[in-house]
Amino acid sequence: MPSSTSDEPPGLRTGTLTTADISFFVVSAAAPLTVMAGVAPIALVLGGIGAPAGYLLAGLTLAVFAVGFTTMSRHVRSAGAFYAYIARGLGKPLGIAAALVAMVGYNGMEIGVYGLLGSATADTAHALWGVDLPWLPIALAGLLLIWYGGYRSIDFGAKVLGVLLVAETGILVLLAAGVLIEGGADGLSLGSFAPGNVFVPGTAAVLAFAFSAFTGFESTVIYRREARDPARTIPRATYIAVGFLGLFYAFVVWTVIQAFGNDKVVEAAAGDTGGLFFTAITTYVGGWAADLMHLFIVTSIIASLLAFHNAINRYGLALAEEGVLPAALGRVHPRHRSPYLAGAVQTVLGAVVVLGFAAVGADPYTQLLLWVNTPGMLGLMALMLLAALAVVRYFRRVPHQEGALRTLVAPATAAVLLAVALWLVASKVDLFTGASPTVNTVLVAVVPAVLVLGLLLAHRLRRNCPEVYARFAAEPDTEGADPSCPHPTSSSSTPASATPSSPGTPLSPSTTD
Repeated sequence: MPSSTSDEPPGLRTGTLTTADISFFVVSAAAPLTVMAGVAPIALVLGGIGAPAGYLLAGLTLAVFAVGFTTMSRHVRSAGAFYAYIARGLGKPLGIAAALVAMVGYNGMEIGVYGLLGSATADTAHALWGVDLPWLPIALAGLLLIWYGGYRSIDFGAKVLGVLLVAETGILVLLAAGVLIEGGADGLSLGSFAPGNVFVPGTAAVLAFAFSAFTGFESTVIYRREARDPARTIPRATYIAVGFLGLFYAFVVWTVIQAFGNDKVVEAAAGDTGGLFFTAITTYVGGWAADLMHLFIVTSIIASLLAFHNAINRYGLALAEEGVLPAALGRVHPRHRSPYLAGAVQTVLGAVVVLGFAAVGADPYTQLLLWVNTPGMLGLMALMLLAALAVVRYFRRVPHQEGALRTLVAPATAAVLLAVALWLVASKVDLFTGASPTVNTVLVAVVPAVLVLGLLLAHRLRRNCPEVYARFAAEPDTEGADPSCPHPTSSSSTPASATPSSPGTPLSPSTTD
């Protein structure tokens, strides 16, 4: 290696993550065990035995979205993922606004979960050992644990998530196996998928919960720099993640319905929402398995936190390299090759929010989790909608050899379906929060407010830092550093394996916006 490279700042570890590694990250972010044991019973109460079909419909919608999304990933190599796609297709002002929404969305999805970590761990300690623990020290310890996981190398994180994901999905498979072997309460039935049970008044509420259960699957493209053969790895991981989650969620909810019987499961879920899965696994497998499920819910939450933490760090790194965030956040650890400073700042932000909620006596679940998570969920769904629209417009404006199915039909269909999904979630937000109409209005208004702030930031950058604005969401390039505005000092925006843009990968016309 030439000696000159020894003076260059370190970059992220390239060519590290396999399809399986990236799949572990994105499926772990969705926290399958927590979603099933904690949320699926509510979906059953609201939608009846047709709830499993809601998860299939949500998965199908997101699979259609993934078609255009992954096609775009072959043409846009920027590490900015959502915001880069939106900037290329819909213009830089909206791309910069999308970058702010992404930061708010991913931070909301992570920080709120520290409240769930505290309450779930306290519940587990009480259920297993009769010990009452305060939630705040648990949440703060979780912050330190997740910081350390993000500080270490990305392959270390992938190994940890792989183990934790196997544990949480394994306990659900064990439950399903026990129910199937025993034949359920009244014999196995496919009544959950009959149209008369699927299309009922509560279906809209089920779909709202179902879409929220997939949050995080879209983050595959964030790991583009660190992936092996990203042109193939990223699409594979995306399809695996959305396919696995859709089928697995539907299967597990269906088996729990069989455990109680079609006629009794809704009553059982309404009578003991939080204990439905524990009762089922105790009945069909044994009390020891219920104890394991309690423990694995905690590890499921930890896995989700680590996955979102890694995603946030890489967004922060990308925006620092763009010059939108302070350049210091673009520093990469020389040994672990992780965006360690971005991770430290994100951990401090999480601590401030957690301590703030604790200081006013807020409930860790009904307020810290639900109030912080809800805007995050809405933000990520809004980004998916904008990204689907961006795919359509991008491929109408640049020469390409992709088929109309991938560049027009699928993304346009996904945009319509995602718009409906976003409306469903926003209109049913009271089911997620249990809060007053005033609080719900504020929570829903966060995303459009951040979009407006982002547009104002874009105007300011265009006027005061034209070089930063001009290079925003550009393809990786080692040249053209901004001489007049704050700019990145890390070279990690140009991995060693990257090659300059070729005529086959044209720059977006939005560079002139």
